[in-house]
Amino acid sequence: MKALAVAVLSLLLVLTGCSDDGSKQQWVEDEVSFEADGLTIYGTYRHQKDAAPGPAALLISESGGTDRNGDNTVVGKIGNMRQLAELLSERGVATLRYDKVGTGKTGLGPYQSRPTDVVSAVYTSGAKAAARFLADQSGTDKERLSVYAVGEGGIHAMALASDTTAGAPKIGSLGLLQPLSGRYLDIITDRVRSDASPETLKTWLAAVDEVRTKGTAPKDLPEGLSAILNPGNAKAIAEADKIDPLALAAKIPAGTPVLLTCSDTDRQAKCDTMRPLIDALAHTALTVVELKGVNHVLRDDPTDSIANLSKEGPLSPQLVDALNGFVGK
Repeated sequence: MKALAVAVLSLLLVLTGCSDDGSKQQWVEDEVSFEADGLTIYGTYRHQKDAAPGPAALLISESGGTDRNGDNTVVGKIGNMRQLAELLSERGVATLRYDKVGTGKTGLGPYQSRPTDVVSAVYTSGAKAAARFLADQSGTDKERLSVYAVGEGGIHAMALASDTTAGAPKIGSLGLLQPLSGRYLDIITDRVRSDASPETLKTWLAAVDEVRTKGTAPKDLPEGLSAILNPGNAKAIAEADKIDPLALAAKIPAGTPVLLTCSDTDRQAKCDTMRPLIDALAHTALTVVELKGVNHVLRDDPTDSIANLSKEGPLSPQLVDALNGFVGK
């Protein structure tokens, strides 16, 4: 009976939140779907049932096989995007998180027979469809629509913030959590340069030149590097590498509130590499938060070990504090 009582209490905590006046309001998670260029995308819309229009946020997960909840096909269950949705609902913000192409219930859809056609533009198209879906919900105040993205998801978030096509919703604020600080292959090269032998670095630099000039990749890269770049993903890598985050940042409307987090121990988003991106965002209302000992999935872990990414734990209190100061801007 005690176990049952705990389970019921946990369920109530998930389904309820407090409004500003302290009264209880029900939060629900609806399974939803929408279309993006012939692909049906599935997601979770977390909102207050029958609520008046209020703030809403689109959540965009990390690159690769990372689904709506932040779970990754290689690393395992992470759950940081689900936790972010719950954190925002505690602050009165509805959220939409979704399984991007190749993950979760969405899968590959029409790309099943041509998976190499899944390039960065396909992910951006999905993000744009998600933003429009969220903006169209009766519980969304279109003047208070935000986007929060982790890692490479920040590329698509910045594309949304600068989207001027007809019908594109206005993005009122932007959360870039541990974003890419430069072109994709440049970031990888910096890591190889610091870790690898001169011979391995030479091999990698030749591979980078090949993918940038020919759009192909060698078959014989050393183990570890071949998982990053290989003939099967060369097209997608080449397209992703063409995108310059600094150019996207420059297009974000002046004065847009932007939160950027980095960490002294996240090698994918170290604070000492963020200066060019910070400078490119100088025309926005930028808040930079330098996290200490926080890993790439936004949890306290100074080891930066891939093995620890799927360890259960709360989002870093440092991130919570950063969001407390930013939500509502």
